[in-house]
This record gives sequence, C-alpha cells and structure tokens, in this order.
Amino acid sequence: MSNPTIHHAADLSKYNTMALSCVADMAIEVQSMDDIRYAHACAKDANLPIFVLSGGSNVLLPSALHACVILPKFDEFTVISEDETHVDIAAGAGLVWHDFIKQCLDKGWFGLENLALIPGLVGACPVQNIGAYGAQVSDFITKVIAYDLHTGETLTFDNAECQFAYRDSFFKQNPNRYIISQVQFRLHKDRSKTNISYGDLSAKAHELAMQNGNSAPQPQDVFTAVVAIRQSKLPDPALLPNCGSFFQNPIIAKSHYVKLLEQYADLPHYPAGDDTVKVPAGWLIDRAGLKGDGVAPILTHKNQALVLTNHAPHTATQTDIKTAQDFIICTIDERFGIALVREPVWVYAHVTHD
Repeated sequence: MSNPTIHHAADLSKYNTMALSCVADMAIEVQSMDDIRYAHACAKDANLPIFVLSGGSNVLLPSALHACVILPKFDEFTVISEDETHVDIAAGAGLVWHDFIKQCLDKGWFGLENLALIPGLVGACPVQNIGAYGAQVSDFITKVIAYDLHTGETLTFDNAECQFAYRDSFFKQNPNRYIISQVQFRLHKDRSKTNISYGDLSAKAHELAMQNGNSAPQPQDVFTAVVAIRQSKLPDPALLPNCGSFFQNPIIAKSHYVKLLEQYADLPHYPAGDDTVKVPAGWLIDRAGLKGDGVAPILTHKNQALVLTNHAPHTATQTDIKTAQDFIICTIDERFGIALVREPVWVYAHVTHD
C-alpha cells in the first residue's frame, strides 16, 4: 500500500467555505487508519502539530497555519444491522453530509432529514453536534470511531461518552487530539414519523405533502421543505463564501426576556429550561438594522442576518472577520444587553483554537 501524498505550503483557501486566505505548512489526505498513522509520523518528523480540516464549513482559518493539516477522505458506507423498524449504519468521515442524508432517504432510512443541506462532512457532525429545525445529530449517533493522537490508539466512543450538548461535544472540548474516521447512526423506517415542530417548517412540509398526495408530511417532504427554506434564506458557499450561522442563539434569563418584551413585543423565543429562554440571534441582528451590513468585505447576508458572507474570497483574512464580528457583538450588546457568542471555531496560527 502506497503512502498518501504530502502537500507542502498547501493553499487552503478552497478548503474552507468562508474562502479565507490560508497557507498551511503541510497537508495530507487520509483514507485509512494506516494513512492516519503515516500522517502522524510525518507530522512528528516535521515537528508540526496536527490539525484536522473536515470540509472547512465551521472554521475560521488564519493566514498562515503552522501545522500538518489532515484532510479526511474516508468514504465507506455500510450497514451494521437492520430489522423491520430500524437500521444501524456506519458512515466514513469523508462523506459529504448532505449527500449522505440523500442516500439514507433513498434507502428508506429516516431521522436526519431536518439536517439537510448543512455544509461539511460526516466526520465533523459530532464535533459541533450540528442541529437545525428542531433536530440535532446527537439524537441519532450511536458511536464515533476516532484515532487518539496522544496515545496512537483507535478508540470507540458511545453516545454518552461523546458528551453532547448544544453545539458542543467531548471532541470540541478536546481540540487537536482526535481524528474521527467513522460515525455510526441508528435511523428508523417509519414514514409517518417526522419532526415538523420548528418554525416555518410545518407549513412548508404540509404544502409539499399535499402536492405529493400525502395526507401528512413524510420524511421526503420534510427533506425537500428544509432544502427549500435553507436555499431561500442561506447563500450557497460556492457562490458567496460563508460558514453558515455565525452566532449561537443566545439563552437569556426569562426576566430579561420579559423586560425586552416591553420594547420589542414581537421578540420570538423558545423554551430553554427553568427560568431561561432562547432568542434568535438572527432576529436581534436584523432588528438592530444590521441585515446586509457589517464591515466590508465581511457583511451579513441580505436574506439572513445570522450569516456572515465574504465579499473578497481568497483574499479576506481572519482580521476582517474579527472586525465585522466585534462590530456586530458590540451593537447587539448595546441595544439588547445580550452578548452574542460565535459559533464557528476560530483557529490560531499555531492551532490552538476556541
């Protein structure tokens, strides 16, 4: 078996959906555990830390990245077990997330349809515990297989060991230690079981169900509705570079929310636990008059204020991102008394990140 090719002074501007200018000391594509071990040895020989770049849809890269960058290319997709109601499957970390969901739907395996069109690869989904339209991937993950860079072992994490939380996980809390090679899921086969509880998804899914002759929305209707809604609101990174939702929806005290209602009677909210509510960051940014605004070349999207877009692809840098980010955070804090928190991972030149 031949060793993977090493790319020196690797241009990563096309490997991150924000299209930020970034050159890494070294980059290696891996397709097997043997490839990972080889890349690990190469990084040690070069005295470089390892950084895993999985699709680049939720990271903000520095201009110079002093690391050995691992590009996962695992593309296996196998059935572990199956019965009349459920199927357990294993998906390679290098599979494109949206394409993976489409494959599952085509086979009659359901549950992930609410997460359609989220950019990135399968291996990144447990790190961020991606979520959308009332669902999160941790509801379906059973195991994660990963290589431990500290010990050189291949480890299996069950759902509890992944320590999933809102847009968080054990892997996110322990950056630069694990290379995920495979994610295992349990999906169901019940076409009548759908999640349409979130926002405008219900109306769109019911509309599609009627068009398709269904008395109630089925998983394919939900999938199509999610794609349509996302495409109407979110820019395609291939056409206008972005990394999706840039800020987390803030969770605030219920007393704070009640006080804000006195001035903003239409402020939406969602229950978030005892004495707290979640409010939409996009609504806050929009109401503050920042939709389509920012600090050039980084602007919020004209149709979705929660998305920051890069109008100088391959030349804009992290510095541009920080300027626009800080302007928005400061504006929202001054107007609403709410501190927004960035969602994408900020990567530093020497691969510490937050």
